[in-house]
Amino acid sequence: MIIGAGPAGLVLSHLLHLQGVESVVLEARDRTYVESRVRAGVLEHGTMELLRETGVGARMDAEGLAHGGTELRVDGRSHHVDFAELTGKSIVVYGQQEVVKDLIGRRLADSGDLRFEVGDVQIHDEDTDHPRVTYTHEGTAQSLAADWVVGADGFHGSSRAHVPGQVFDRQYPFAWLGILAHAAPSSAELIYAKHDRGFALHSMRSPVVTRNYLQVHPDADLADWSDERIWDELSTRLAGEDGFTLTRGAIFDKGITGMRSFVHEPMRHGRLLLAGDAAHIVPPTGAKGMNLAIADVRVLSHALGQWAATGSTEGLDAYSDTALARVWRTTHFSWWMTSMLHRFDGYDATSTPFDERVQLSQLRYTVSSRAAMTTLAENYVGLPFTTGWSYR
Repeated sequence: MIIGAGPAGLVLSHLLHLQGVESVVLEARDRTYVESRVRAGVLEHGTMELLRETGVGARMDAEGLAHGGTELRVDGRSHHVDFAELTGKSIVVYGQQEVVKDLIGRRLADSGDLRFEVGDVQIHDEDTDHPRVTYTHEGTAQSLAADWVVGADGFHGSSRAHVPGQVFDRQYPFAWLGILAHAAPSSAELIYAKHDRGFALHSMRSPVVTRNYLQVHPDADLADWSDERIWDELSTRLAGEDGFTLTRGAIFDKGITGMRSFVHEPMRHGRLLLAGDAAHIVPPTGAKGMNLAIADVRVLSHALGQWAATGSTEGLDAYSDTALARVWRTTHFSWWMTSMLHRFDGYDATSTPFDERVQLSQLRYTVSSRAAMTTLAENYVGLPFTTGWSYR
């Protein structure tokens, strides 16, 4: 039983199917909502390879925007971080909702059991060999027995409450105001800008749609941010000595998202296993959330496949520790990017001029040192998977 039809739940269901393991996926929302909710948009090298290897990467390759690097703007100057030259790898910009569409289409084509608009999902007997999940679907109360239950129901889901453990949580003193606009990208690659007025990010979703972000206070009111004010502020923070001009267009979506780092340990209790946002959250600065969720279920699918084929729980017993090693490495990278690029003065009462000088020194070192740029590039394109496994 997999609770949640986001990237984690859908990828896991697909990978299990390729190994001959049956699963049922329960999702609270309807299919249209799931396929249209806008989330992350950057896929790591390993995520791309996994989607290709398992037969769900064709549309990504046809429509995704391949990027061989990114731009960091410091003191108004642009510095190119060349992923391809530093690591031999790249990333692709391809929206999470597009990944979800591809996976849902493939699971349904493979006669996968996806159940949308379920309610009152409850997990029972997870600390026994016979866990159950009860829920309502199409007005009828139902109960299903399973060998294992996977909670991939996101940060606000109910699965995590069934896993005793320790929580590590950090709230950042700022938020992101994000927009989607009908405007051609103003740059061939993402631009991360450190500015005296706060952080800004120029990204894209397609050749005609851009995704832009501004650092704002967590209690900022969208009503105070007219479209014109947003474009003016983005233009100011993204400006540089290269004469950069931001292409404007009609904004069709905007919202404010809080920033936090969150990890729950362990990621397993009995026959219940957590994956993705149900177990951990990272700030979006490093573009890691969806990639980390998919890395979780790659490990988990191997462990469940091993159990189904041999009865061995060796992989399942190691799952939490294996996944958490990557989770903490990614948590550090996302914290590092966030701490290095955002303004803390005026947002965090404990921030001092000393902190500001140290932050700026770190950023200037990063853009001037090949070793530091390589560290950034290696983490951004995604660290290698530790297990030698193929679905071919």
